[in-house]
Amino acid sequence: MSHQVTVWRAAQLVGVARGVLQQQVRDGALVLSDGMVTTDALLRLYPGAQLEESGLLERVAQIRDEAFGRRVRERMLPSQEVLAQRLFAQSQELADVRKHLQSYHGLVIALQQRIRQESMQRHGDAAWQELEQQATRGLAQVLATEPVDLLEVMDDMLKVMTAQVTLRPSKHEFSVEGRSNLLQAGLQAGLKLNYGCGNGSCGMCKVRVISGEIAKTQHFDYPLSEAEKAQGYTLMCCHTAASSELVLELLEAGGPQDIPEQQIVAQVRAITELGPDTRLLHLQTPRSHRLRFLAGQSVQLGWTIPGQGDIRTVYPVASCPCDDRNLHFFIARDETDALARHLFAGDIQSGAAISVLGPWGEFVLADGNRSLVFAACNTGFAPVKSLIEHALALDSALPLSLFWLATRSDGHFLANQCRAWSEALDQFEYELVSDADVAAGDRGGDPRRQWTMGRRADRPLQVALREQQPDLARAPGGRTAVRLRDDARLRLRQPHLDPAGRR
Repeated sequence: MSHQVTVWRAAQLVGVARGVLQQQVRDGALVLSDGMVTTDALLRLYPGAQLEESGLLERVAQIRDEAFGRRVRERMLPSQEVLAQRLFAQSQELADVRKHLQSYHGLVIALQQRIRQESMQRHGDAAWQELEQQATRGLAQVLATEPVDLLEVMDDMLKVMTAQVTLRPSKHEFSVEGRSNLLQAGLQAGLKLNYGCGNGSCGMCKVRVISGEIAKTQHFDYPLSEAEKAQGYTLMCCHTAASSELVLELLEAGGPQDIPEQQIVAQVRAITELGPDTRLLHLQTPRSHRLRFLAGQSVQLGWTIPGQGDIRTVYPVASCPCDDRNLHFFIARDETDALARHLFAGDIQSGAAISVLGPWGEFVLADGNRSLVFAACNTGFAPVKSLIEHALALDSALPLSLFWLATRSDGHFLANQCRAWSEALDQFEYELVSDADVAAGDRGGDPRRQWTMGRRADRPLQVALREQQPDLARAPGGRTAVRLRDDARLRLRQPHLDPAGRR
């Protein structure tokens, strides 16, 4: 008997990204019924799907081998209380199924006996005899030989290991694994959730539970009124899903206008050399005061020079908003940038206090199901990296294209990252372009000289600088040529593209 599951769960069962199945639905290869997919349809599309491919057996084996060690308990499994609640819910569901099966079995037996009586009263009528034999064969086949639906078994196991959360009215979905709270799990899925402190003090992550059960993960100080408690309101940062399915009501951020300006004092966690003229600045915010931002946005970093005052510079955030405590910035050697100058001089060390003010900017992804094209130059890769990681967190199957121009010897300082994306993702392509004459053109070279980017002639790309738009010229073959400035953050401009590069 076929079993119905959500697209999110189906992706887990066959071991593919949810976006891949969503693309199959759009292509007509997979049909949904009320937003659900049958296991029979999954097996037809993925006939080789096995339990091992989902990674579930490996997880269970690891838990067994490590005898529920501390690391496994804390990272891979929910708390004992949450597991107990989910197992109880599964037991209730199993008991209901057994009860119904017993009732159906009794009904079939009663009908079989009635058919036999009618057949005897009609003195061996052939039609009634055939009906009796059909019922007998069908009952024997169901009871004795019907194979077990492995995908249904996997679904039951995953319901205990992970929980599915659906948000209203957006209908966004995400999973909760291990000991993650609802807020952490939602941010890791790339959702634009409202929150502030992240520790239960401000109440900005307040949501209403429509269906399902939750369990408290930590104490919170925000006072919920009795009316709010009665209506099912709670805080996402202090609760996790206690049932396999959970539906929450909340309003998500619609864009940069919904992200408030924040001021945080972060600590330098590490300074890593990415190249002779490029450094990775890793800042970590306090647990109680994390930075809420959207991928592609920038912040102002400030550092106090003892006895001299403060220096401040605006940099785009290079990390994904899904990790709001660990902020990454790509700093290029620049004598005109006071903060960069002191960083390269070694004046800023690990443990130093850096003020963070922001976020700002509208260079963010728009909602939609269209392909994404990104362009960057040197350290202008920072906001693009954040945007790509955010798109990947959304589990999208959309094609992603990256064009990265380097005007310095270490301009492609994270080329290995691009290769990793390309190897891991079926629909990610990139092109690394280097031309030292691009920088020379801005220093007195021929301004009419142009350089082209693009892999395919049938996919024109018009590029403009975010702060300053140079003249554009159409190159042969349908590609766009543009003169680029060093360290420029690029913004796609085309009649059918929004500023984030969606078609």
